[in-house]
Amino acid sequence: MLKRNAASKVESALSRQAAVCLIGPRQVGKTTLSLEIGKQKDSLYLDLEDRDDRARLENPKLFFERFEDRLIILDEIHRMPELFETLRGVIDQGRRSNKGKGRFLILGSAAIDLLQQSETLAGRISYIEMSPLVATEIKSDRKERDKLWLRGGFPDSFLAQDDAESMNLRKDFIKTYLERDIPMFGPRIPATTLERLWMMLSHNQSCLLNASQIAKSLDVSTQSVTRYIDLLCDLLIVRRFRPLHTNVGKRLVKSPKVYVRDSGLVHALLNIETLDQLLGHPVVGASWEGFVLETLLDALPWNTQAHFYRTAAGAEMDLVLDFNDGRRIAIEIKRGLSVKPGKGFYQSIEDLNPTESYIVYAGEDRYPVADNVEAIGLKEIAELLFK
Repeated sequence: MLKRNAASKVESALSRQAAVCLIGPRQVGKTTLSLEIGKQKDSLYLDLEDRDDRARLENPKLFFERFEDRLIILDEIHRMPELFETLRGVIDQGRRSNKGKGRFLILGSAAIDLLQQSETLAGRISYIEMSPLVATEIKSDRKERDKLWLRGGFPDSFLAQDDAESMNLRKDFIKTYLERDIPMFGPRIPATTLERLWMMLSHNQSCLLNASQIAKSLDVSTQSVTRYIDLLCDLLIVRRFRPLHTNVGKRLVKSPKVYVRDSGLVHALLNIETLDQLLGHPVVGASWEGFVLETLLDALPWNTQAHFYRTAAGAEMDLVLDFNDGRRIAIEIKRGLSVKPGKGFYQSIEDLNPTESYIVYAGEDRYPVADNVEAIGLKEIAELLFK
């Protein structure tokens, strides 16, 4: 059992709210985590993809009242979205009888769909996002980190016997999403079109989104491309990362960057099976940037604002973090073992005036690069941000 960062977040949320919704892509480990949490409590697990478990909820209000002293885990809640209406009444009734915390743990695979369905639970539910494995959840040595980068963070893929088995698992995952999961959550879209889009996004990992160019390549409308990417973002497979808009007297880039969130899926879509192949591939720098970004975003306090910064003149910063206490941290991501920031980096420092600045690189030592700028390893900065 890998220790997941989401575990403490879920347990904390259960201690203060009646319902907690754990969202994340399929096969990311939500069920495993919820069952582990359930072992520590008096819990009842229902898989709503199972016909028999759905049948037990023929009268959900009566069922929930019968087990009001137990934590009820509802997996694949999208199968019975009508439950949210019942949950509201049950939770409100429980509050009146001093049973208002830690009653329901809800698991789902699509963020927007769940948020819309659960609007009736406003003020009664807490949302926790569970990402694929990140660098802070594995052993700290470089070999394990590079294996995670290559294979990605889906537990079965990361823990596979070898790179070939890991690749096959990720290929199966992609096929399942294209043929089964995406049609379940969104409008009918040809699987071949979505696969080509997914591959194009992988080739353009960490680049600014150019929906019209993608639309031309796919022979569809720009609106269709936007809708397809919205769906992949909703399924927590793709991240649309917004630029920082601030008053610095410069012309700023307005288009978002787009990342396939799991580096292993990027490599599977590009047929990169081994670390040697990855290190010699043109996507290596962009893949590393996405891998680092996901680790750092997973470590942030919930109220932190995260953006990238880029001007039309070429000043650029990969990650700008604005914390609730007024701190601003600027982060540049470099794949190499040597750190040589360019002119655009220093121009960004001047524009942004951060309280701290770091260059995250592939090494592990921490050392000064310039005034108020340090080179730092991935795991160390993630732990620094998590505190």
